[in-house]
Amino acid sequence: MKKIAVIILVAISALTACKDKSRFTISGKLTNAEVKNKVYLYGMASNTMVLLDSTNLSAKGEFKFTNTKPEADFFRVNYLANEYIVIAKNGDEVEITADVNDKNQNYTIDGADDAAKLAEFNALKVKHQQKIFEVSQQFEQQVSAQPDKRDDLLQKLTPVYNNALNELNQAIIKFAMENNKSLVSFYAISLVNPVGNEKAMVDYAEKVDASLRNHSAVKNFVEKVQRLKAVQVGQVAPEFTIPSIDGKQVKLSDYRGKYVLLDFWASWCGPCRQENPNVVKAYQTYRNRNFTVLGISLDKDKNAWMQAIKQDNLTWDQVGELKDFEGDVVRLYQVEAIPSSFLLDPQGKIIARDLRGEQLDEFLNKTLPQL
Repeated sequence: MKKIAVIILVAISALTACKDKSRFTISGKLTNAEVKNKVYLYGMASNTMVLLDSTNLSAKGEFKFTNTKPEADFFRVNYLANEYIVIAKNGDEVEITADVNDKNQNYTIDGADDAAKLAEFNALKVKHQQKIFEVSQQFEQQVSAQPDKRDDLLQKLTPVYNNALNELNQAIIKFAMENNKSLVSFYAISLVNPVGNEKAMVDYAEKVDASLRNHSAVKNFVEKVQRLKAVQVGQVAPEFTIPSIDGKQVKLSDYRGKYVLLDFWASWCGPCRQENPNVVKAYQTYRNRNFTVLGISLDKDKNAWMQAIKQDNLTWDQVGELKDFEGDVVRLYQVEAIPSSFLLDPQGKIIARDLRGEQLDEFLNKTLPQL
């Protein structure tokens, strides 16, 4: 009997030893899939999903990928419009089971870290995305029935759409904060648009569990958010020197003693050009109340920049590095979308961000010294 037990133990040890820990596999079975359609594997590279591999389905709807990743990371398996997110690292044997006809794209995962938590998050995400889809579908149906009222319908449903989108973002942020010991929380927070959610990014970076901080992607995120924290409301705006449109060197500290709006914009940016009349109005209304504007252009074409200044009647100081989003000042202020603005008080402290239209006018009227 002892001899049999030893043989069994040796066999188990041999099987374990033969497992390749230098690679991982992601395999699965897709019910109701057509063999003619391929399955694709995507992985993270520089915070973007890139195609890693593709394969044909077997007659039974089965597939298998082999790849390598020394630390746990996120991968996406695609079949047509269906997406299945998994976590894998070297040595893992992950298995996916799904019905491609499931409109909610539900699926099960075995052999993956945090599989249950990932399933929980996917269910939450699908629930809110369905609301967004229903609003979009409602708009398309109403426009189809009343094409002449498209603009009115758009104006009516846009707030509803934005509200549903905001609910999705807030639900994702809540999940990330409540599950900050799981790598799934990092996947969740990475789906949130940082524009308008800067505080949530900072809060997550400060509270993410120590067990995740050595993960390369999480580490990069935390470092980036530390730079983002430096340009939040309440912080002293980082000093910079930048060329003016006529080639002179301009320092931010030159504007100390005034309320100054740092206005990041570009001639090619439609929303920026639409907002410019509001900034012009604010400048003309409040420039005698210790207020000014410093336009920071992301243009690369100086002629287009100069033409837009003239066309939009921008009479305040204009500076820029002619480097699009790669300029040092743009990076310093973590600007990832424009228009973007920072309102500074006379001591150089950031007191508001991204005020537009009536919000800008109301804030300035309330905050600036009276004549």
